Amino acid sequence: MPFPIEPPVEPMLAKPTPEIPTTPGWIFEPKWDGFRALVFRDGHEVYIQSRDLKPLNRYFPELEEPLRTLGGPEARFVLDGEVVIAHDEGGLDFDALLLRIHPAASRVAMLARESPASYVAFDCLADGADDLRAAPFAERRRHLLAIMATPPPSVHLTPSTEDPATAQHWFKDFEGAGLDGVIAKRADQPYQPGKREMAKIKHLRTADCVVAGFRWHKNGPGTLVGSLLLGLWNDHGQLQHVGVTASFSTAKRAELVKFLEPYRRGALDGHPWREWREWEEQAAAQGRRMPGATSRWNRGKDLSWEPLRPELVAEVAFDHLQGDRFRHGTTFQRWRTDKSPADCRYDQLEETPPALLADLFGT
Repeated sequence: MPFPIEPPVEPMLAKPTPEIPTTPGWIFEPKWDGFRALVFRDGHEVYIQSRDLKPLNRYFPELEEPLRTLGGPEARFVLDGEVVIAHDEGGLDFDALLLRIHPAASRVAMLARESPASYVAFDCLADGADDLRAAPFAERRRHLLAIMATPPPSVHLTPSTEDPATAQHWFKDFEGAGLDGVIAKRADQPYQPGKREMAKIKHLRTADCVVAGFRWHKNGPGTLVGSLLLGLWNDHGQLQHVGVTASFSTAKRAELVKFLEPYRRGALDGHPWREWREWEEQAAAQGRRMPGATSRWNRGKDLSWEPLRPELVAEVAFDHLQGDRFRHGTTFQRWRTDKSPADCRYDQLEETPPALLADLFGT
């Protein structure tokens, strides 16, 4: 038999919202920091689809058997959820997920044994022969509860509440466990693939960062700046690359070319990332592709960069750190001509107290 709905299906998306809604009719869930994944099941056959409509089975082979047991041996369903990995301290580890996107099956298998993934389900698009996409979320949630009545250990039902105060508690107290914020869904809302019809409330902070380089825009090398490379000084006096900011209009990208030109002159002399740049140039001259020189998600994406004298300071908005880097792209706020690059250190950032995922699930 075919799947209840044939893949690929675009997942329903969320739009940024500044505050948790307090009006009636909303259902709140934690926002998981993992890989978005739709699961298509027809008895023994399981297909795991990524947000960008690609298969994920080969990267998370340890999830196939648990998903085959979910709901019984003959179950047929389509679920929406998130693939996550928890570290030993009881929080989420996004870096461990990134390591899975690897071409070698042997390495993926080793990582699956050492740090197995879990699946957190938060929506049901089909149950048996019933396509539920047109049904309100409250009804889809009831189907999800039935499918998830006796889940295997590595498959979890996301917590859910209609109480804004509980959602605020999750938002405030479980960031230290790796949660990305809160998702709000209308109880009467159908599933709308590809549409930003849910609300996401994320932590938002600002940081002053050294601008130590930039990348050209793919549509305008030499004429448009694509992104600025950001750095923070650590306790050992090293400038760590923490991420990029790319939130510019086309006109602003063109203006940045002229604005940054003076800072390109003599930029490699004493540059804190000089070895990185020289290593990259040597690899290109020898026809080798260096680790990090192309995107993990898009093998054709050029990540070469141009150095700048580390004299500019930019204030950027970000949601949270993943290790020593910004987890997502940042939003440019303003130039800080009143700040010294030497003041752009990690110690300016707010520390998030640790929390345990087990406390969120009540176990």
